[in-house]
Amino acid sequence: MAKNIKPYKDSDLSKKEQVAQMFDNISGNYDGLNRVISFGTDAKWKQKILKMVASKQPSTILDIATGTGDLAILFASTSAKEIIGLDISQGMLDIGKKKIQEKNLDSKIKMVLGDGENIPYPDNYFDVITVAYGVRNFENLEKGLSEILRTIKSGGQLIILETSVPTKFPFKQGYAFHSKFILPLVGKLFSKDKAAYSYLSDSANEFPFGEALNNILRKIGFIDVQHLPQTFGVATIYHASKK
Repeated sequence: MAKNIKPYKDSDLSKKEQVAQMFDNISGNYDGLNRVISFGTDAKWKQKILKMVASKQPSTILDIATGTGDLAILFASTSAKEIIGLDISQGMLDIGKKKIQEKNLDSKIKMVLGDGENIPYPDNYFDVITVAYGVRNFENLEKGLSEILRTIKSGGQLIILETSVPTKFPFKQGYAFHSKFILPLVGKLFSKDKAAYSYLSDSANEFPFGEALNNILRKIGFIDVQHLPQTFGVATIYHASKK
């Protein structure tokens, strides 16, 4: 199980409250920094997720930890009639809402302030649920995954995009240098919240990935669990189904 790493070591707030505060703090420059830090590769990973989602011809989609809504906006090109972007950070959602309005997608995408560990929707509601860079921010990983299982329809699909740690030379060493030095440095230079990018790096390094996360998904009750490493293993796409 992942260590319960928190953004602010000197805060008495819960991890959930700290994560919400952190993303509120960095919401203004999150999109730009994320693209710089990932060298633009995250856009390619999200396009792969779009193809996976579109192939299911979903009617209802939930994007947990939607942030500023990049994935939710991509899903507007699918057959979905209802797309929900859920996030615990109002700051991130406010930026996402502006992006959605600029693209005239207000009627198709709804941005909702909410907790992925307490999803405010009934059982068996969504055809597809996605989480990009969000499961490692859950305060209780198994509770969050159980909530996802509860709200997915029978035969529905969960797709997760999460950072992972390369295991082969020289990518392992390059990733270690990038996460230990480059990521925190970029965060300090361009973000008012110096602790945020150190947390993002630390949480990525400690979070279970590959078969370790697969086994947790199976334990919760998901079936057909698979993982697809991306770009030498710096990120992984997971997909699983509900019986």
